[in-house]
Amino acid sequence: MTTTQPDSIVLSSSLVDENMDEMISDLQILIRQPSVSAINEGLEECALVLSNMMNKAGIKTELLYLEKPSSIKNYQVSALTVAPLVYGEVKSKSNPNGKTILFYNHYDVQPVDPIDKWDENPFSGKVEGNMVFGRGSSDDKGEIITRLKAVEFLLKKTGDVPCNIKFLIEGEEEIGSPNLDKFLLKYAEKFKCDLVFWESGYIDDKGRVIISLGQKGILNVELKVNGPLRDVHSSLAVAIENPAWVLVQALSLLYDNNDGKILIDGWFDDVQQPSERELKQIAKEFFDGDSFKKEYGINTFVNDPSGFEQKKSLATAPTCNISGLFSGYANEGVKTIIPSTATAKIDFRLIPNMNPKTQFNKLVSYIRSKGYSEEQLEISFISGEPGYRTPLNNEYVDLVVDAAKKVFSDVILNISSPGTGPMYSFKNLLNVDSICIGSTVLLNKMHSPNEFTNIDLLNKATKCFIEIIRKMAQYK
Repeated sequence: MTTTQPDSIVLSSSLVDENMDEMISDLQILIRQPSVSAINEGLEECALVLSNMMNKAGIKTELLYLEKPSSIKNYQVSALTVAPLVYGEVKSKSNPNGKTILFYNHYDVQPVDPIDKWDENPFSGKVEGNMVFGRGSSDDKGEIITRLKAVEFLLKKTGDVPCNIKFLIEGEEEIGSPNLDKFLLKYAEKFKCDLVFWESGYIDDKGRVIISLGQKGILNVELKVNGPLRDVHSSLAVAIENPAWVLVQALSLLYDNNDGKILIDGWFDDVQQPSERELKQIAKEFFDGDSFKKEYGINTFVNDPSGFEQKKSLATAPTCNISGLFSGYANEGVKTIIPSTATAKIDFRLIPNMNPKTQFNKLVSYIRSKGYSEEQLEISFISGEPGYRTPLNNEYVDLVVDAAKKVFSDVILNISSPGTGPMYSFKNLLNVDSICIGSTVLLNKMHSPNEFTNIDLLNKATKCFIEIIRKMAQYK
């Protein structure tokens, strides 16, 4: 087959516009296959659906396992404890020695609870106007489709891709990617590349694409206070200590809600401060505080910072957040008891140089120094991963910005997202940097009922990735 190389935005536009119905149909297929990692629902089934879809698109695909089943046909999927990783590769015929990009995504999704808040079946894939609804429609199956289709459309039109392309699509991102490092080590040779494109990216409410160069790290912990052997009558509160009060008092020592400061001794000792260049870039970043407040129904920001300080905090400040509190009776009416236990789940967002295990040890030492013994207050490490920021002077940043400008109305370059992902692992184990760019807006209700994605933004993101692939082929 004679191959031709795409050389303009006109080609990428026609490639995508002509195939949007097929693109939406494939997204619906992915949404309709549940893949909830928190409860190990449908993970290998979804990996197989995705693998078949990629193979059909012309992407050579295989499932990678840490624990290889003896026979996929006869294997009991429910017994698989580590979700398989979907690996895909297309080698350029015209430019086999050129650059290689790797698309990192995940096929697992968040639980659908609370189910009664959904207007439709969470796995319906319903199309309504410019929107496709369903769990995973934006996070992350919609993002997968834009990358997969960018490659497929190029193969359909030209019979080739202008640079080498790889896919790494895991099934455990929504539970903290606990086995990603093991995959990266075991299959390191397969994953060799020059640049990673992260699993998602944002579009602001004015249609501008936000290119992010970093991810914060995270530390997830659980605090548990044990009280009486069982729930007891609350009239005994003069004699029996309530574990909920103990927990509340301990939590108050971690964080000052008035000024948003973390109070744990030595918490900031290892923090990587932003460079002068990064501070200048933060100053250039656009942040619409009024729209942000309206979207989330709030009147003020924590500690009421200036516009610059708010942008700086989102990109570079650690956090201490209570994500769950559990104790006693929470249903309608009254039940006068002293609960037997009280539990809090806390997540700390970390920034580069903050090691989750080190920070956990600081937390434990601090709480013990306040007089809380192991018998009184249990502290458990749940999960964690370090943060990482790709340097502003990375050689591919300008290339990605230029490609995005061809498709979107404007481009905003951020030094880091406030969110978390295993970007550090790719740098630490593969020595490769990552750039975030995608098709998601804050309104998409990720991790919430009635999640959706925007068809027009899927269209633009796919065109953008075609432009990025084309530009990578020209990079010397």
